[in-house]
Amino acid sequence: MNAFRTLIYEKRDGIAHVTLNRPQALNSYNIQMRDDLYELLGAIREDEEVSAVLFRGAGEKAFCAGADLSEFLTAPSPVVARRVRWSRDVWGRLLGIAKPMIAALHGYVLGSGIEIALCCDIRIASEDARFGLPEVGLGIIPAAGGTQTLPRTLGRGTAIEMMLTNRWIDAAEAHRVHLVQQVVPRDKLFAVAEERARKMTRLNHAAVALAKKAVLEGLNLSLAEGLDLERRLACRLPIAGKE
Repeated sequence: MNAFRTLIYEKRDGIAHVTLNRPQALNSYNIQMRDDLYELLGAIREDEEVSAVLFRGAGEKAFCAGADLSEFLTAPSPVVARRVRWSRDVWGRLLGIAKPMIAALHGYVLGSGIEIALCCDIRIASEDARFGLPEVGLGIIPAAGGTQTLPRTLGRGTAIEMMLTNRWIDAAEAHRVHLVQQVVPRDKLFAVAEERARKMTRLNHAAVALAKKAVLEGLNLSLAEGLDLERRLACRLPIAGKE
């Protein structure tokens, strides 16, 4: 039996399948989804049987259409609103998972949807995907990491334009600006994403985790410091063919 109200979780052949499951609300991110993701991500992080994670959205219309504004913008005061949103650090847990993570993106990928996707290592979009950050138009900012992860992925110019003008982009442009790594027909999206995850489960799990760590931590270092980090992480692995 599924233990979560807003997620569907399945574990098959080393892959953790996480489905955002509020299709009637375009899989918008609400307080219950925050709590469910917080618990599930903690379990996935510690589960040695999981070697890759695949995120998707239920229904035909959206991966995630952003935060549920009926909850996040109706708290008694801004102070309470911030406490509600950040009392559980889902985004820190997403970024703290050493296992490779893939996002299969379709339909609306807005606000928190983009922010979840940007915490993943590989993003595959269907041809119908549409991306946008509407927060500034609502009097708030993308505050689940978007102001930091988007410019690191797209570059300053494109990222700040999207945030300040609420300009949506389609899947083809998302691929051109490197928001996603691949665009596929809608009916092939989940199969392609699952096959990509399956390939990573066949690799050396320790090497995958350390390579990911080297890239993510090295981005905040000078080249010399990054090379030193790479050397130290490489030394944690046994030489191939030897114990």
